[in-house]
Amino acid sequence: RLKTSSGTNLVPCVKLCWKILELRGRCPVRFDMSDNKVTVHFVNRDGEKITAKGSPGDSLLDLVINEDLDFDGFGACEGTLACSTCHLVFSEEVYEKLGPVTDEEMDMLDLAYGLTDTSRLGCQVCLTRALEGMEARVPESVADIRQTQDSSS
Repeated sequence: RLKTSSGTNLVPCVKLCWKILELRGRCPVRFDMSDNKVTVHFVNRDGEKITAKGSPGDSLLDLVINEDLDFDGFGACEGTLACSTCHLVFSEEVYEKLGPVTDEEMDMLDLAYGLTDTSRLGCQVCLTRALEGMEARVPESVADIRQTQDSSS
């Protein structure tokens, strides 16, 4: 068992940290040191397919940032659920494999251009091995609610 120097059991602390991260809508931390990567095919606004590989537990936003993919305006709030610029559209088959949608994510999706029944925010979709080879389409337009709020002030 993992314990601190004072003898406190660390397992409940780690479980609590994972729960906090999940409640914030972020992917729980993974301690997978293997080279197993998940392949994702993005279709950009020009219809070009861009393939990238990420680690299980990474969000799709993490993958876009880590691989330095050039999707203009994508992930403007850096995954804080304050915009909808990481809006992605999936096939029905892939959508069913994604984790549950939170109320907070739905609130932001309601503000996204080109919303579909299979839309999700990339910052809220965590890679799993079941998503190997999936395709995610970047919509033609993005809406950044933060800019709308700034201009109405």
